[in-house]
Amino acid sequence: MQSTKSSTLRLSRAQQWTLVVSCLSVALVIGSMAALYAALTDIATATGATQVQLTWIVDGYTLALACLVLPAGALGDRYGRRAVLIAGLTVFSAASAIPLLWQDPVSLIAARAIAGAGAALVMPSTLSIMTTGLPEHQRGRAVGIWAGVAGSGAVLGILGSGVLLEVWSWQSIFAGLTAIGLVLLILAFTIPESVDRLRPAMDPVGSVSIAVTIGAIVVALTEAPLRGWDDPVVLGLLGTGLVAATIFVAVELRVEHPLLPLHLFIHRGFGSATVSITLQFVVMFGVFLVLVQFLQLILGYRPLHSALAIAPMIIPLVLISVIAPWFAERVGLRMVTVTGLLLISMGLFLISRLSVDAVYVDMLWPLLILSAGLGLCTAPATAAIVADTPPEKQGVAAAVNDAAREIGAAIGIAIAGSVLAAGYSNRIQPALPRLPEQAREPVSDSLAAALQVTDRTGPAAQELADFAKAAFVHGAEQASLVLAIIVGVGAVVLAPWTPGRRHVPDHDRERHSDRDQEPALRALRTQ
Repeated sequence: MQSTKSSTLRLSRAQQWTLVVSCLSVALVIGSMAALYAALTDIATATGATQVQLTWIVDGYTLALACLVLPAGALGDRYGRRAVLIAGLTVFSAASAIPLLWQDPVSLIAARAIAGAGAALVMPSTLSIMTTGLPEHQRGRAVGIWAGVAGSGAVLGILGSGVLLEVWSWQSIFAGLTAIGLVLLILAFTIPESVDRLRPAMDPVGSVSIAVTIGAIVVALTEAPLRGWDDPVVLGLLGTGLVAATIFVAVELRVEHPLLPLHLFIHRGFGSATVSITLQFVVMFGVFLVLVQFLQLILGYRPLHSALAIAPMIIPLVLISVIAPWFAERVGLRMVTVTGLLLISMGLFLISRLSVDAVYVDMLWPLLILSAGLGLCTAPATAAIVADTPPEKQGVAAAVNDAAREIGAAIGIAIAGSVLAAGYSNRIQPALPRLPEQAREPVSDSLAAALQVTDRTGPAAQELADFAKAAFVHGAEQASLVLAIIVGVGAVVLAPWTPGRRHVPDHDRERHSDRDQEPALRALRTQ
């Protein structure tokens, strides 16, 4: 009987291969979001990019991905998820090759945005191909593996780019992304197609309005710390986002085939899990943007060393992600979600206490606490979204799950990057009048440029270098503290909303037990 039960949980070779290709593809998409973190210092030095432009070089990719991932999920449901996956890998690979030809900041931002559009086609396909191809009793473990890979993809991206930067220049990262994209493009042809039998119609108005909503709000969050919340541009962007969001809700409630069935959010598990995933990715990509630069510019680590310094967080994240869905079934989604978010907030608060004199161990323990929190609540949130979605809407479940991640990542990068830039800019201002005219602009742009100026000047400029580092740490402290507050408030809000442990009545438990034993009983009858 035990062997029969274990065999029902075992994936076929075709299902295992689909899981492998799906996980590798999502690792590429997530890894690409963070791959440039280790190279930001080199990019700033080589191209003259300002701290704000560095934020957009990272967030241009993430923003395009966040804006387009929901329409991309609908395309997969209608025209075939493998076909959309192949199209996305093609666009991603082509766009990743653009920086090999043009390296100015504007071209880098444009190339990253196009690559993000390709990644939007890839991302929802990876989860929906997998979940629609597996029976319900096998999805939990597969989703846990997928979520663990997605959660650790950012660290893998930073680690891979660090290895490349140790040997070659920052352009090698784009060469690597192009090569991996092409390999996965070939592998995508080897997995079976997955398409909805009903082939639901597209929702063009909903697609445009949700893209405008996300784009306007993320750009507003990026500009607000620099311009001020009362700036006309910021207010105009926020107003545009709210109007577009209102149009989106009105359209989705009326059309026959909505891009996002809003009634799904009535389910507490679906709604709270979506918010939880958004908060997790706000943190993950916001704090990575800060920490990688902290390691390189303050602790003096080389790109590879900074990547290796962050790599230990993979261990608790992946290990806990694998068992977290099983744990959530026993203690309830609320317990793992709130506990995980509070651990994340604690780790962020400790990171915000880092000073110019900090050493690596001071950062390691907060990072491990943060990653344990991520591992505890990431996979259960994804499993809750999948479980609360009908089988025929698994493409929507994948798209919502992915949209929550990418919106969170875009917002996290926008908030952390802009708060960091504003904090640095405000603190460095008093030093600028005492500098030669030609040195003022690079010193005010970013710490990387400031250190380049002081290196050329020699020991006489050590006081300026120390002042610029203190200004950067001030910005990093503010960014980490803002992220900690956001997640802490999120945990408080989600505590009453997230469903607790589901109690199964005794007669239902007996019925489920009998049903679970039916395959074994049938096997015994045939012997």
